Amino acid sequence: MLVNTNNIPFTQTNGKLFDDHGVNVRIARLDLLDPIVSGNKIFKLNYFLDEALLSGYKRILTFGGAYSNHLVATAYACLQLGFESIGIVRGEEPKELSHTLRQCLQYKMHLHFIPRDAYKNTHEQRYVEKLQQQFGNFIFVPEGGYHPLGADGAALIMDKIKDALSTHICTAVGTATTLAGLLKGSGTDQEIIAIPVLKGMHDIGERIAYLTGKPVPSQLKIWDQYHFGGYAKRTTELISFMNELYREQQLPTDFVYTAKMMYGVFDQISKGHFPKGSRILCLHTGGLQGNKSLPKGSLEF
Repeated sequence: MLVNTNNIPFTQTNGKLFDDHGVNVRIARLDLLDPIVSGNKIFKLNYFLDEALLSGYKRILTFGGAYSNHLVATAYACLQLGFESIGIVRGEEPKELSHTLRQCLQYKMHLHFIPRDAYKNTHEQRYVEKLQQQFGNFIFVPEGGYHPLGADGAALIMDKIKDALSTHICTAVGTATTLAGLLKGSGTDQEIIAIPVLKGMHDIGERIAYLTGKPVPSQLKIWDQYHFGGYAKRTTELISFMNELYREQQLPTDFVYTAKMMYGVFDQISKGHFPKGSRILCLHTGGLQGNKSLPKGSLEF
């Protein structure tokens, strides 16, 4: 693996909320594994990078939006391995690129912008074949690593955190690729809690079936009320929570994924969802670079 993932740090939370409800909460700091290929990204990319090495193509093509953590991680990983990277970006090319896309260019990714209506067809095989005619042979990585290979990579996370002996494992959900990996690698006695960051994400069952080849297990619980308006949406309440979390637990979070997940976990603890003695492990899936899109001064970290 491109990044050493053998020693994942953990942050232990402390405070009255946890003492009053008799629960233990720790955060698996995947964000600290690497400053660029942070969080769950290196896991989801792992087998695609292996495939690129074995195929000899040494060219990876993937998709994402203007603030995609996935695009940055892919660009950097390819640069480190000496691969060519191509990013198909949703939307027309803006007059001024986002900080995310500027990073992608810094890491030598070739960016190609396509209209949003055409972007809806990028999952179709005929569209991928069209791109092969344009760019030549490449290893195709769907947006966010949404593919059984991406889920197999995410399953490696469980190997790294199994010593935590958790009763509950919590993760934010975008494409559900990381979630599928956790389900593949977890024990049946562990409750896996999914917190979607998209509004109206009602197809998680279908996604899990595609990514794992199995039906949704009973150990999965979905809390879909913590999206704060939808993907990459935020409220003043969420930003205030992020600052409070940093002040009290020294835990920086991103507003797209981990902050929403942590808010949901804390809220459910306060409502008594977790039995006393629960050992709750939350995944910090990285993506802190996304906070750079917030107005200056929004966050205390």
